[in-house]
Amino acid sequence: MNTHTDAVLAAAPARGRHIEAWVDVVPPASATGTLKEAYDWQAAKLGEPTEYTQLGSLLPDLVRERLQLYKVVDSARAGLSELEWRLIAYVTSRLNKTPHCSSGLEVKLEELGIDARQREQIIADHANPDTGSARLDALISYTSRLTLAPGEIQERDIERLREAGLDDADIVAANNLSAYFSYTNRVATGLGLRTVIPVQHARDAVPE
Repeated sequence: MNTHTDAVLAAAPARGRHIEAWVDVVPPASATGTLKEAYDWQAAKLGEPTEYTQLGSLLPDLVRERLQLYKVVDSARAGLSELEWRLIAYVTSRLNKTPHCSSGLEVKLEELGIDARQREQIIADHANPDTGSARLDALISYTSRLTLAPGEIQERDIERLREAGLDDADIVAANNLSAYFSYTNRVATGLGLRTVIPVQHARDAVPE
């Protein structure tokens, strides 16, 4: 018998398929150390860590850094409006076919007055949108190209954003948000997280 190995295994947090995904996770009740601190950070506002947060729980440092990045990205909006912000994230998530992320964004868009019909029209026309706002159209078009064909982005795409009234800080914020959601989209779908985000999680998941 290897007593050291036995002790390590005995001290390890419980793990298993506690959420609807294809990998094991550590549930909140079993979290310790860095993972517990990260869970508690999000739970202080939300009441519990999200499924997405738990999805990385076998690597506690990753969970902590993801939450920190989430907080920074959400606050780094430059001059983008709430509607522009949410639509960039939504278009990215829909084009990446990520129901987990897009479901939470639908809640926010509904609150901003964008109903299901309008959302579907935006996705249908994502390459050449016609929302009635040149600025919003430029952002949606850029987001579409960045998500589906990033290697085809040209300086002309950035110039179009400037012509629509965005300054370079706005452009960096838009680029970063879409890139961030492409990352989260691939984490969620790549590990089997396809659930619908609860309304409270959609509203309050960003840790304070």
